[in-house]
Amino acid sequence: MPKNASDSSDISASPATTPQPFLLSSQQGEAARTLLSYVSSLALPGPDAQLVAVVVVIRAARGGVGNLTGADLSALRLADARGAVAALRCLGWQIGDALFGDDPAAPVPITVPDLTRTDGHPLPIGKNVRSRVSGWTTRALSAKPVKKLPPAARLAGLFLAAHSTSKLLGQIPPDFPEACRAALPDLLQKGFVSELSEDRYRLDPAVRHLSGLLRSPEGDRTAGAAKAEGQVERRARPAVRFDAPAWTQWKNAATPALRRHAEAVEYCAVCALEPGQVAAAFMERVHPQFVPKWIKNAYGEWKEAHPDRGPQAAEFTVVFRAKHGHGPSYNQLCSGLGWDVCRSVRSFIVRRLLSNEWLMETRPVPWTLRPGVMAQAQGIALPKARTAAAVRPVP
Repeated sequence: MPKNASDSSDISASPATTPQPFLLSSQQGEAARTLLSYVSSLALPGPDAQLVAVVVVIRAARGGVGNLTGADLSALRLADARGAVAALRCLGWQIGDALFGDDPAAPVPITVPDLTRTDGHPLPIGKNVRSRVSGWTTRALSAKPVKKLPPAARLAGLFLAAHSTSKLLGQIPPDFPEACRAALPDLLQKGFVSELSEDRYRLDPAVRHLSGLLRSPEGDRTAGAAKAEGQVERRARPAVRFDAPAWTQWKNAATPALRRHAEAVEYCAVCALEPGQVAAAFMERVHPQFVPKWIKNAYGEWKEAHPDRGPQAAEFTVVFRAKHGHGPSYNQLCSGLGWDVCRSVRSFIVRRLLSNEWLMETRPVPWTLRPGVMAQAQGIALPKARTAAAVRPVP
């Protein structure tokens, strides 16, 4: 079985083998699958009309009206473009004749009545998700292995990409257009899929970035375990009791540098943290923790969707320090980057970033995260570090 492009090391990869980042998140992939399912449910005669419908529907998803140009239509390489448009008109879609006019670049508004509803909307997706799915659709249809194939094969490619996991595995969905089945061998021959056996397949690593990141049953179980674990953590976490005299005593015994750092966090107007929370973080002993398998599984799935996690985390610490005067906590880092996982998984994520030298910290002192050796090698460093490097004499 061929090795996946996603099997590269956490630490680095050569430019020739670095995989392209996924175009969609799991949530955006779900929106893509909803789009394809909706189009598959329409009473359309074949792949030509269905392919046009996919492009128009995602553009019209937010208001019921989407623009299409003659050039867009030509790019779809349909066998019968006029017949496809006629089929959509039979559904009540309002499409002007200018689509076949003399100016192929002129946008022609197309109204999809079903998408103008305010109640029971078939595609309830946000603006940013709509934009990402629309871009994904364009990239998937123009991917090198399929761009010269007939409409049935390109439509099949959309379905297979959208229904694949982060490991590139997938199963043909029940709403897969029947007319596309005959095109599946073409996708195998052209390298869009690397394996095909009955209703199961594997995307080729060359089109890994098009995966819809469908969660497998194992992934669903892992995500559910992570969510449940996070809920247990929140319920079990005791309220922080602030012992002011003990906190004062700790600061008096600390080195001047450590005390300045602790008070920078304590009195940070941007963080506005509770004194008890700050005191507990500095005064509590940090013990090595056993990492259960579900956390490692959740992290493994999460990292597939975040190939740029190292540089992003390092850059975040630079910006955070400039604003706050101290580094972020583990939770502030993950929350600030929109990494929506439970507390246990967040801790493991940061520990991996530290292990892979994208970040460093002054352990066990909290709020000391900053760019590590790997980040500094890419020019991501704190201003003082950059200045020191600039004035360092050349040996």
